[in-house]
Amino acid sequence: MSYYGVTVGYITFMAIIFLALGYDDGHATFYGDGSGHGTEGGACGYNFEYGVYTTALSSALFNDGASCGACYEMYCTNSQFCISGTIRVTATNFCPPSSGSAAWCNSPLKHFDLTQPMFTKIAQYKAGIVPVKFRRINCSRSGGIRLRIAKANNNWILVLLYNVGGAGTISGVKIKGNNGGWIQMSRNWGVNYQSNGNWQGQNLSFQVTATDGRTIEVDNVVPSNWQIGQSFEGNRNF
Repeated sequence: MSYYGVTVGYITFMAIIFLALGYDDGHATFYGDGSGHGTEGGACGYNFEYGVYTTALSSALFNDGASCGACYEMYCTNSQFCISGTIRVTATNFCPPSSGSAAWCNSPLKHFDLTQPMFTKIAQYKAGIVPVKFRRINCSRSGGIRLRIAKANNNWILVLLYNVGGAGTISGVKIKGNNGGWIQMSRNWGVNYQSNGNWQGQNLSFQVTATDGRTIEVDNVVPSNWQIGQSFEGNRNF
């Protein structure tokens, strides 16, 4: 028998202890099909920006949407259906509470509803549900922080933020146009931040503060001729 490719015996035992350090206990299931379809959208507001490397979180982890964008590492444990290896996923959706024998996402349970491709990297499909060891990790992203103009009118704008590195999660966003200083935005839902005012026809800059306290500024990332539904990438990330 081996565990992550380590020979059975004292070395294996020490490897298991090492892997367990910093990990918490939870469970994992899956939703969607084998290509990840059925997991797009959801309670954070993303489309398919993170591909199949995603998970929905139970109430105990979702934190009313404040955990959107968080990254987790996990591996299957204590099941005959486990497959050796770890996966890293981004929180993009909410697994709502339910009733009956399959109420895995009810508080205080720490549960991950993975995409099927991610689940089958750590467990056999037929398992359905498996115990996991998990931990929160820093998010490694390619390129700069990205924004999508989700909705807007003459009195209001709603912006989705994604591809956030480091902590992955956001504690605050400020916006600035051509005609004034920085204005604090408020979180509407998921990672959608809003501000009143007419922002049309202005270059838009943003200050983004992550939950680890770090702040980055992306100036004039959105040009004055922006349209609803367009996405833009800044030149910085955490």
